[in-house]
Amino acid sequence: MKHKRPPAARQRGAALLLAMLVVTLVATLAAAALWQQWRAAEVEQAERQRMQAGWILTGALDWARLILREDARDNQTSGNADHLGEPWATPLEEARLSSFLAADKNNNTDDMREAFLSGEVIDMQSRMNFLNIVRTVGSGAQAKVELSEADMRSFSKLYELLGLPTSELNAAANELRTSMSLALNDPLPSRTALVPKKFSQLAWLGIGRASLAVLEMHVAVLPARTTLNLNTASAQALSASVPDLDLAQARQLIAMRGREPFKSLADVTTALPDLKAQLSDLYHGVRSNHFEVRGRLRLDNTIIEERSLVVRNNLDVRVNWRERFARP
Repeated sequence: MKHKRPPAARQRGAALLLAMLVVTLVATLAAAALWQQWRAAEVEQAERQRMQAGWILTGALDWARLILREDARDNQTSGNADHLGEPWATPLEEARLSSFLAADKNNNTDDMREAFLSGEVIDMQSRMNFLNIVRTVGSGAQAKVELSEADMRSFSKLYELLGLPTSELNAAANELRTSMSLALNDPLPSRTALVPKKFSQLAWLGIGRASLAVLEMHVAVLPARTTLNLNTASAQALSASVPDLDLAQARQLIAMRGREPFKSLADVTTALPDLKAQLSDLYHGVRSNHFEVRGRLRLDNTIIEERSLVVRNNLDVRVNWRERFARP
C-alpha cells in the first residue's frame, strides 16, 4: 500500500522546482546578455581595426603617389628615365608603426596595438600589356577592332619562352577582340566575356590558373596602350618584345642597365647595335606612367593587404582602381 506525500512536502517540491526553473531562466538570460555584450565589443573592435587599417593604408598610398609625383618632377628637369635605382623602386620592409609614432611627444604608444607596415611600388610597364593585342582602327560607324600582328608575335614568343600553350593565347585574343568589337556599337548584353580591367580577370578570356601564375611577373592589364620600359622589364619580356633578341642577350641588356640606366632608345642601340632596326617608340620606351602600389598591414594575427593601380600624367598621379583584402 502506497503512502501519499503530505501536502506540505508536495508544495516544498513544487517550490524547489520553480526556483530551479527561475535560476535556469535567469542564468540563460544573463548568458545571452553577456554574449550579446561580447559580440558587440568584438564587432566594435573589428570595425575600429578596419577603419584604422584603412587610414594607414590610405596614408601609405598617398605617400607613394607623392614619391611618384616628385620623381616625375625630377624627370622633367633632369631628363632622367624611370629605372629600378630610383626611390620609388625601393620596397618598404616591414616596420613597426609605433617606432615612428614614438618620435612624436604628443603620441602615447603604451596602449597602442602592435602594427607593422610594409609595401612596394611596381612599374607595371615593366610588363607586357595584354590589351595591346587588340587595337581600334577608324572612328564612328567605321570603327572596328582588330588584332595587332606585332603584339601577337611578341606574346606568342613570350608563351614559347615560358613553355605555355599558344593555342590558349590565340583563343583568349580572339575572345578579347570579339568582346571589344561588340562593345563598340552593341549596347545589349552578350555571351562574350567582359573586357578585363585587372590581370586576374584574364581568366574571363579562358586563360587558366596555371598560366596566370607563370605570366604574372611578365604581363599586365593596363587601361591604355603602353610601351615596355626597357629599364625595368624582365629578361623574358625583353626577349619577347624584340624579334631577334634571345634570353642571353636580354640578360646582357639587364646587366648593362644595372650599371647605367638607359636614358633613351638610342642608348639601347648603342649598347646593342643589332637592335637598332627592331626597337620602336611604338612598343618600347624608358619611362613609365602606370604603377601598382602594394601595402601590407599586420595587426596581431590579421594581415590586411591593398593594391592600387595609379596612372601618372606629368605631375598628376591618380588612382585607377583599388582593392583591399584580409588574410588570416
